[in-house]
Amino acid sequence: MSMFSTGLLVLTSPLQALPLRIAPILSSAAQVVERTLYVHLHPGLNLTGVSPPRPVFISPVVDVYSLITRLYSNAADVCGHLDIRVLLTNVQIQPGTSSPGQATAMTPFLTPQSLTHLPEVVLTDFPFQEPEQSPLVAQLLQRYASQCYVCSPAIASVLLHLQSEKLHREEGATQEGLNVSTVDVESLATYSDVVVGGTFDRLHGAHKTLLNISCLLAKKRFLIGVCDHDLLKRKVLKELIEPYAFRVQRLREFLNDVKPSLQYDIVPLVDPFGPSVSDSELQCIVVSEETRKGGEAVNKKRLENGLPCLVLHEIQLLKDAHHSETEEEKISSSSLRSRLLGTVIAAPKANAHLPSVPYVIGLTGASASGKSSIAKHLESLGAACIDCDKLGHETYRPGATAYLRVLEEFGPDILNEDRTINRRILGGKVFGNKERLKALTDIVWPEIALLVKGRIQQAREEGKQVCVIDAAVLLEAGWLDLVHEVWVTVIPEDEAVLRITKRDSVTEEEALRRLRSQWSNVRLVEQANVVLCTLWEPEVTYRQVLKAWNLLQKRILWRKEANPLP
Repeated sequence: MSMFSTGLLVLTSPLQALPLRIAPILSSAAQVVERTLYVHLHPGLNLTGVSPPRPVFISPVVDVYSLITRLYSNAADVCGHLDIRVLLTNVQIQPGTSSPGQATAMTPFLTPQSLTHLPEVVLTDFPFQEPEQSPLVAQLLQRYASQCYVCSPAIASVLLHLQSEKLHREEGATQEGLNVSTVDVESLATYSDVVVGGTFDRLHGAHKTLLNISCLLAKKRFLIGVCDHDLLKRKVLKELIEPYAFRVQRLREFLNDVKPSLQYDIVPLVDPFGPSVSDSELQCIVVSEETRKGGEAVNKKRLENGLPCLVLHEIQLLKDAHHSETEEEKISSSSLRSRLLGTVIAAPKANAHLPSVPYVIGLTGASASGKSSIAKHLESLGAACIDCDKLGHETYRPGATAYLRVLEEFGPDILNEDRTINRRILGGKVFGNKERLKALTDIVWPEIALLVKGRIQQAREEGKQVCVIDAAVLLEAGWLDLVHEVWVTVIPEDEAVLRITKRDSVTEEEALRRLRSQWSNVRLVEQANVVLCTLWEPEVTYRQVLKAWNLLQKRILWRKEANPLP
């Protein structure tokens, strides 16, 4: 069966039956759609009737609310690679007549709604009895989809077959004795203005549940506060958080697809409260069991500001069936960021002038970030490792080119009695003085680069396929032309301070000064192809390195197949 980038899934099953059916439906849809799957609800839609089917309003009842949560939870389990979006344009109470003699709107789609991604295929769970009905069902499905949304002119249709005996047995057991009175037709309480807050990094199923439910509850305006600046400081792997502008863009795209009739106000959060404690129009704040205390704190502030409390609407956290021992049990952005460790986060730039063998990795990171331990792991896996700190010592040896130039530049008072350079005295001359530091690095770094090139050549002669340059100053020194890829190690600043004070017997202030004189983690990650973190136990670090190594071997093999000549 052909794969399509974007699909539209029209669910026609009764709302009370869908919770059992949704997992196999999504699993089947994932065999057809590979990127974005929009979900449209129309329980009871008939695709075999004489007259063409038309979209109708679906009341925002509790069953719809429950289905949204179940759908995103199941999607995380069975098709986590898909960008699922539950559309709510037709999920609202049918507007009444606003004045005598004025007609009531009979359709939620006066014109087809444009979506961020153009649906190329429409799918449905509609159960038809006879195979000969298939062409008619497909035709009516395509016509129905095009009434609701702007679709590809050549839109295809797929009728999902979910007739497994197990599904029927489960539904039979559940439906036994079920009648219309058991359906939860209780209407949801809705509010004019609703507010939520969050980081919304790498928009995932839990975010989408929060946003979809909020859109369901909101009638006029939806205010979203997005964490930025200081509110990101304590986040796990904050260096991998997407830029604020990108997160906002993803939010707008999602929300405009889900319910374009709402007014969306997306604002940066630089403190825990934002406009939630000062906006008099707000009526409801949507929280999870984890953030309920934050919602209560908002209401306390509102009372202090002379404003009425907000209704606290609490939603469930979604469990992550795939979490590891170092990740949270719930679906979370921090877990998604941790899964990026060891993978390619930015495609390597082609360095055509570099020989393909050995494949050179530039390994860098701030002080105490764990570069040495990672280099040792890579060496144990078969890489040749070049320690640039040791090469730096070589450049200071008496008689070396750099030795003579440094002596000339900084004077004889930097020498020990044995005529070797006292690096502590030399460091004192350049620390905090950018001009003098540049004078030193302009002498030393080119000499280190020459030594590195020699070691790479040696590794080539020894038949090494991978060579790792362990260099804290890889990026500052401009050595990108020596490597095929840049790997960066990161740890939180407070952990780095602990390691430096313990390792070097210096004060916290001295450790901080040292760290802040170097490139920040954020700046390093901006240049990285692969990121690693040594924050956790050594075996966790090793698993990261092993994953990175195995993926690297696949990239090297792909390069060889794409460019068979050396």
